[in-house]
Amino acid sequence: MVEFHAEDIDFELDNPSKIEKWLETVAQNEGFKIEELNYIFMTDEGLYEINMEYLNHDTYTDIITFDNSEEEEIIEGDIFISIERVRENAETYNSPFDTELRRVLAHGLLHLCGYKDKSDEEAKLMRKKEEDSLTLF
Repeated sequence: MVEFHAEDIDFELDNPSKIEKWLETVAQNEGFKIEELNYIFMTDEGLYEINMEYLNHDTYTDIITFDNSEEEEIIEGDIFISIERVRENAETYNSPFDTELRRVLAHGLLHLCGYKDKSDEEAKLMRKKEEDSLTLF
């Protein structure tokens, strides 16, 4: 089950049922099943506060993913997304907002599937997986 919430921001996802089916397909392609996944859309400041409080990172970011899974290959998690940062990134990369949002939605899910992006090599693989995910939409 995938759920979408807005916290401290007025935002509603277009066509959530289509996006939920797409995310389930992305997870299945990686060998995972989504049990419970919450996407929480919020402001830049709201996400910054979470970054400081839980990760002790004094930076703004577009996404923070918390893995609550207790079983392998079963996804349970909370993914917090700054809508303001996604809009800014869409402008920066000359990408439509909806495409950039789907990229970030996939990015969080891919983290829950075990992909990382700290090293250059990991980041390169993550970008490829994001692109692969976008083509499934």
